[in-house]
Amino acid sequence: MKCVFGCFGLKNMEKQITGIRPQKHNSDRLNIELDGEFAFGLSRIVAAWLKVGDTLSEERIASLTKSDASEEAYQKALRFLDYRPRTEKEIRQKLIQKGFDVEDIDLVLQKLQNANLVQDQQFAIMWIENRNEFHPRSQRLMRLELRNKGVSNQMIETALAESLEDEELATRAAIKYARKLDPQDWITFRKRLSAYLARRGFSYGTIAPVVRKVFDSIQHDQSTILDNEDDENG
Repeated sequence: MKCVFGCFGLKNMEKQITGIRPQKHNSDRLNIELDGEFAFGLSRIVAAWLKVGDTLSEERIASLTKSDASEEAYQKALRFLDYRPRTEKEIRQKLIQKGFDVEDIDLVLQKLQNANLVQDQQFAIMWIENRNEFHPRSQRLMRLELRNKGVSNQMIETALAESLEDEELATRAAIKYARKLDPQDWITFRKRLSAYLARRGFSYGTIAPVVRKVFDSIQHDQSTILDNEDDENG
């Protein structure tokens, strides 16, 4: 008899789903009504197996809302990844800022790693390749950038093993920036280009010979152009 009353009491704690309606401003989420009143919102994924007439216990409701929080964090992370690849640290910080629980964040990161959507080693390799090609800077500065993004030292060194050396990186950066400078004024040219390369993390020992080399190369090219023009006019 004791069990009968206990089971009857538990049964009374269950509530019936009386409505499942799309939210007005977010069609990917549903409003769940219990016993004729709004109770909570769920993503369509979490609510996929629910239907009007089902009954939910308090434990089931708690499980659904917890799963919804985890799914919402996962979707936030995916949208964050849409802009560009991210490290684990970047995603964790973003989700913390959005107010998600550490437990949900850990589950999301594990899910992303299992799907190969977050791999710090691959991120480091792509980051360095991009820097080398489009925004050259010193290996020292690239190390610092990756450390700030939470990449481990071992992963950074593995990625840097395929990087260009500082002299080549400085030369690439110098050639791009030198187009903005007056090649006739050596003093100003040296000062401005040296400062630019210093901001890119290169040492003076790398900067000085690179600046001289780029300046001399520009002078040589201009001299060749003038000689050719003289030959044509002559």
